[in-house]
Amino acid sequence: MERNLQIPWQEDCYMDLKSTSPKSETRKKMEDGGWLHKHQKSLQRFVSASVLVDVVNHMRKSEQLSVEGASAIQGRGCLEDKVHTLVEFLRLSDPQGSVLQTYLQNSHPEEYSLITLHDSVVQQHKDALFQRLRENSEGFNSSDSSLLLVDGVSDLQQREHDLVQVSVNRGMGPLHGRLLGLERLLAPLTRVSTAPRVMLTVGVAGSGKSRLVRQFVHQWSSGKIYPDLSLVIPVACWELSNLDRLSVERMLRLVVPYDNVDVILNSSDCKVLLIFDGLEEFRTPLDFSEAPANSDPRRELPVSDLITNIVRGNLLPGVMLWLLSRPGVGSKVPAGLVDRVTEVPPFSPTDIQDYLTNPPRHLQENSHTPSQESTPRSRDAREEDPSHKVWDHLSLQKPLRILCSVPGICRIVTRTLSRLVGSESEDLLLPRTLTEIYTHYCWPHLSSSDPSTGSIRKSLTSLGRLAFYSLLRRRHTFCEAELRTYGVDVPPPRGTLGHRVLKREQSWSSESISWRFLHTSVQEFLGAVFYYMSSRRGMFDLFSESGVSWPRIGFHSHYRAALQKSSTATSGNLDLFMCFLSGVLSSATGALLGSALGVGREEQANQRTMAMTLLQNTVAGSGSEPVSMRSVSTVACLAELQQGEWLRSVEEDLIGCRLRGKLKGGVCAVLAYLLQVSDACAEETHLSNCLDSASLKRLLPQLLYCSKLRMENNGFKDDAMELLGSLLSAKDCHIQFLSLADSSISSKGIKPLSRALLVNRTLTILDLHGNNIGTKGAKTLAEALRMNQIIVSINLQSNSIEDEGARALAEVLQSNRKLTSLNVQKNGIGPDGVKRIAESLKKNQILQDLNVSSNHLGDLGTVALAQALVVNHTLCTLSLQSNSVSDKGMKALTLALRSNRGLTTLNLRENSIGVEGAKAIARALQENSTLRELDLTANLLHDEGVTAIAGSVKVNRALRSLHLQWNFMKIGAAKALAQSLHSNSSIQLLDLQENTLGDEGVVALASALKANSSLAVLYLQGVSAGKAGAEALAEALMVNQTLCTLDLRGNSIGMGGAKALSSALKTNRSLRSLNLQENSLGMDGAIFIATALRGNHQLTYINLQGNGIGESGAKVVSDAIRTDAAECVVDI
Repeated sequence: MERNLQIPWQEDCYMDLKSTSPKSETRKKMEDGGWLHKHQKSLQRFVSASVLVDVVNHMRKSEQLSVEGASAIQGRGCLEDKVHTLVEFLRLSDPQGSVLQTYLQNSHPEEYSLITLHDSVVQQHKDALFQRLRENSEGFNSSDSSLLLVDGVSDLQQREHDLVQVSVNRGMGPLHGRLLGLERLLAPLTRVSTAPRVMLTVGVAGSGKSRLVRQFVHQWSSGKIYPDLSLVIPVACWELSNLDRLSVERMLRLVVPYDNVDVILNSSDCKVLLIFDGLEEFRTPLDFSEAPANSDPRRELPVSDLITNIVRGNLLPGVMLWLLSRPGVGSKVPAGLVDRVTEVPPFSPTDIQDYLTNPPRHLQENSHTPSQESTPRSRDAREEDPSHKVWDHLSLQKPLRILCSVPGICRIVTRTLSRLVGSESEDLLLPRTLTEIYTHYCWPHLSSSDPSTGSIRKSLTSLGRLAFYSLLRRRHTFCEAELRTYGVDVPPPRGTLGHRVLKREQSWSSESISWRFLHTSVQEFLGAVFYYMSSRRGMFDLFSESGVSWPRIGFHSHYRAALQKSSTATSGNLDLFMCFLSGVLSSATGALLGSALGVGREEQANQRTMAMTLLQNTVAGSGSEPVSMRSVSTVACLAELQQGEWLRSVEEDLIGCRLRGKLKGGVCAVLAYLLQVSDACAEETHLSNCLDSASLKRLLPQLLYCSKLRMENNGFKDDAMELLGSLLSAKDCHIQFLSLADSSISSKGIKPLSRALLVNRTLTILDLHGNNIGTKGAKTLAEALRMNQIIVSINLQSNSIEDEGARALAEVLQSNRKLTSLNVQKNGIGPDGVKRIAESLKKNQILQDLNVSSNHLGDLGTVALAQALVVNHTLCTLSLQSNSVSDKGMKALTLALRSNRGLTTLNLRENSIGVEGAKAIARALQENSTLRELDLTANLLHDEGVTAIAGSVKVNRALRSLHLQWNFMKIGAAKALAQSLHSNSSIQLLDLQENTLGDEGVVALASALKANSSLAVLYLQGVSAGKAGAEALAEALMVNQTLCTLDLRGNSIGMGGAKALSSALKTNRSLRSLNLQENSLGMDGAIFIATALRGNHQLTYINLQGNGIGESGAKVVSDAIRTDAAECVVDI
């Protein structure tokens, strides 16, 4: 017998594995399986507690289970463990499970059917889904598998066209969205919440909703997510929309046409997810208010009524639902019926760049995008990379870049631009508008050297007509019969327009086929081109497909009709159509399409002039009403027409802050459009010194979507503040930063703003400095801040809030858990007010930045703050500038600094701190290890005090910045600081301005610079330095490799000093900024500096003002510097 068939038993004894003992035979039977082994998992999953009791009793009676076995089963914890234990016992007495099988079949037939059939039905369903997924050419990308959890559908999403939503949000998506992976879609979000029954996912057309469904189905079918789901049933709503009436039973037979599937669907133990993808595809809109209730699964209903009853839970109440829709239709589902709302995230700029560099695999074949090399590229090669050229172009054309946040549009735009970049045509200008892009995409041959035009009109007559009239009926999916009705070839031959713009879709559960345009915007584009082509010869209203209407002759009449239809459409469904219709008239698009459509240049020019005039008059005639999205869309038509003179003029006024008195007529509408697309508004929107109540009211609906808004120095009255309050209270408000500085806001004006803060969920930074809210206004604001848990920073500088207002804010600090920055500078706050703030700081663990400068704290207030710092270790920045702090207050403060481990920045400028105070802070610096910035400018430290501080700097390793300007320092203090710099390796900024250091002091500091390796900024303005000091600094600069900024303003280094510095600049490679203003350099000294830059290309800023150079000399020197160091900024 072979040793590998034996088990060691004792040292010289073996047990034969081939023996036929009773135990080994039993084990073999168990391994062979049978009904029990095959259905063990289903038994553990579907046997209920009551059935288990019956089974155990029966097995005891039939002697298949002992008393001990029954007790062991009872002693197990959860139900699944009990069933598992039962199965293990039965494997020993009845390995095939025939006794259990017979009992369940006779006594519990429903459970038996579920246990027996569940796995086979589920596997059959998964196999069918896998087959459909394999037939789908699109691949799966892990980056596609996340959603954004949102509160609901916004007002903007309910009202406006998809791409208007994208433009208004600048392609950024929802403000408060939280990432939610597909693996968490059905799960409870907290320990105490329940799993959702109805989930709604919204996304604009082309955002990737159907791709997410395929991703979910693929992951579930592969067993990667939700193994407890028995069935996932995806339903394409376009398939159901072809039916007039439908019952639940019939629908289920259509979507899961398998035998025995009812066993799962009718069982309360099985989890089933029903996915309705594309609610907008139903021909009859969902109407939850009028649809009659029905709970009969056999009764046939109109399809839209059937869906509403399923969502309500009248039908299939135990089934989970995942609804996917465009936002406008998704908002029709009552919020009370939806347990979870998610949104498809847009492409970020990084996503767009990745898409350019690595397009999806299913798009790489036959793509116009040049292949990417796998080998590393040199810098020159990367600059020649088409993907980089395309991204550079998109970065310049912001409206196009924003629209590329929609994956479906990104695909069209990037493929088209990549093809054009790859064509290497020298005279080809890259498209700047969406109309140009789509023209190149639909008819790529028009940009070639020999465009053929014969097929354009024919294809437009069929596909364009289909696109236009389906757009009016809001239809986007078509069966083959519909396409043939319009004369469209099915399937479209390769190389034709239909092949480029139509996409085939197949049902999940049948052989049904549908066709749709590649994106809804392509449908709108083709509809617009068809309308343009037909309107030139049309005699009746083209919006009536039957042709029965009043006569309408000439393109002018048809264009005016289209503009009127678009302007009066409440949902904005014709906005993009109108943009395309205007874009077709642009000179760039006209050059491509003109000859193909038989339109001459003169006719195009007349049409363009007429359209521009009509659009401008429409915008200008909008009156004093608030700017609507329709008005903004009309301005977008002007931009698409590429008639941007008016837009550029308003943008220049916006950038130059010259809008005051000009926000009348159509300027507000143009400004509203610029808020979406102008680079001037990309980071912050500046509307300072230009708004009054009337213009604010007009712009109000569009200001909602600005994230950072500056409206300073506008003199807002109380009615304007009511408008701002309503703005911040709106559900769709996106404002995160708001500055209303210097706007004459009173205590009455602050009330509507405070009310808004009780409901606002976006504003995090509020700047109210330079107003006059007073004590009463501070109390009103404080009441709101107690409830508001969103604002993190508030600036109340110069508002006359005084002690009473400070006390109200102190109470806020005791309860607010979000406020991290508070500025109450220049408010007449005395010791009493700051004591209350200090008491709150002992409890508050959130505030990080407190500015109480320019008040009346004195030593009493400073002592109170010092006591708070002993226990508070979260405050990082404390500003006590101009508060009459003397040595007494300084001693208390420095005593606190010895134990405090949180403060990093301390501002004590312009106080009365003397030598004793300086010695106290010197002692604190020897122990403190957290303070990074210390500002003692304009105190009374003198040489003795600064020398003490210098001594502590030798051992302190935390301090990075030290300001000692205006402190009556002389040579002794300079030498002491120089000695410290020899050993200190942490100080990066040293400010010694306006101290009488003289050449001797500067020489000492220069000597230290030779050894110091940390100092980057040195301010020596007005320190009485002459030629000798400059020569010493020059000698140090030849050695020093860390100093970046040197400020020598207001000294007397003269031509000799300039000559020495010029020699140093030829070799120094660290200095970036040099200020030699007012140093008596003269013409010769300036020329020395200028010629030095020939050998130094690191300097980026130099100031030579006030040196007696004269205008002609200044020009010579400036030209010389710009020639030798073009990147260097010169003030001269």
